Amino acid sequence: MGEKNLIDRNTDDFGQVEKDKIIERQLRFQELLISISTTYINTDLSNIDEVLNKSLKQIGQFVEADRSYIFSYDLVNQTTSNTYEWCNTGIEAEIDNLQNIPIEFLTQWLDAHKKGEALYIEDVSQLPDDGENSVRGILEPQGIKSLIAIPKIKNNELIGFIGFDSVRKINKFSENEKEILFVFANMLVNVIQRKEHEELIKEQERKKEELLKSLSLQNEQLNEYAHAVSHDLKAPLVNINTLISWFIDDNKEALTEDSFEPLHKVLFNVEKMDQIIKGILDYSTIDKLESDDRQIDINGLIDEALKTITVPDNIKISVQENIPKLIGSAWMFEKVFQNLITNSIKYSDKEQGVIEIGVTENNKFYEFFVKDNGIGINPGYFERIFKVFTKLESTSSSSGIGLSIVKKIVEHYNGKIWVESQEGLGSTFYFTILKK
Repeated sequence: MGEKNLIDRNTDDFGQVEKDKIIERQLRFQELLISISTTYINTDLSNIDEVLNKSLKQIGQFVEADRSYIFSYDLVNQTTSNTYEWCNTGIEAEIDNLQNIPIEFLTQWLDAHKKGEALYIEDVSQLPDDGENSVRGILEPQGIKSLIAIPKIKNNELIGFIGFDSVRKINKFSENEKEILFVFANMLVNVIQRKEHEELIKEQERKKEELLKSLSLQNEQLNEYAHAVSHDLKAPLVNINTLISWFIDDNKEALTEDSFEPLHKVLFNVEKMDQIIKGILDYSTIDKLESDDRQIDINGLIDEALKTITVPDNIKISVQENIPKLIGSAWMFEKVFQNLITNSIKYSDKEQGVIEIGVTENNKFYEFFVKDNGIGINPGYFERIFKVFTKLESTSSSSGIGLSIVKKIVEHYNGKIWVESQEGLGSTFYFTILKK
């Protein structure tokens, strides 16, 4: 009786030791997986091949496999290819022989993987011997005794599998080990997906850079074309103006005033065309100017701008004193104030027109304004007036480019421009310039 109890106790102890070994192995397996996961999270994805190969080796050695690998499915072309492989010492690599393999040779793999299940063959020699295209016929020439292949699934789509071959001995996998290998497969999917996203972002950035270069070149070519055409148009306009002016002077006594009316219309349109050409030249010049930024006395600059503008007697222009000095191109900022002041004069309809110019200061920028009491602007035109060749009316010789030039210069200095207006009460144009 005592001998039987002793045997039972030894049997129980042996069973407990085996259970402890299994638990200890599972814990080490989980720790390895956590270590690999941490590496995946922190890795520089430019070294993804090295990282994946290392993790295949770590897992392969742990489960005592002789070969571990990653395959990708191409379900469109019905093929599968070996993309990564680790081989134990003395084991021949198969990756070069396993490219674009027809899936029809691996139907058992595919059927299991489509169900989200592992393909596990504990003993290849026990499989039916159905010829060289059978599972046994494919595995035995590679010396494979045991095999397990875990599906890789991304967004509910089967994309491949990871596999472990045992060549030197039959290898058994517990259910717990299978579950851990499924976790490893999911980790592989995640890190490969990160790599794909990173490559996609890089490709988008590359295309964006190419597009910006292309647009920059096109803009430069368009500006050069506009500059050349504008110069070529100026000469015949000068000739037309001169010839008609001479004709009018030479025939003042011979012709009636009504006879001269069509000629005056021609001169008006010549002047209008000249203003358009001048506007195109100014607009195309902005991006081509070399940086000559310096400190500018804005009050002095506005005085200089007013000397180039014909201001009617019924319009009073007041300029805020001690406007802060700016760093920038004097030519550009003079164009801004010239165009905004000219615009306010053009659309003045009051007996006593008033134009106010000033600035308010913010922490990061200056907010300038040019305010008038003219005809005002319909809100529907607020955005359109800053586009090239947009005018509120066509009776003047205005080019319709002035405000677009202002907008282009302001945005050149990373500022913003907008208008506030009420019809009949006037308009206020605002623009910001960052402090430097």
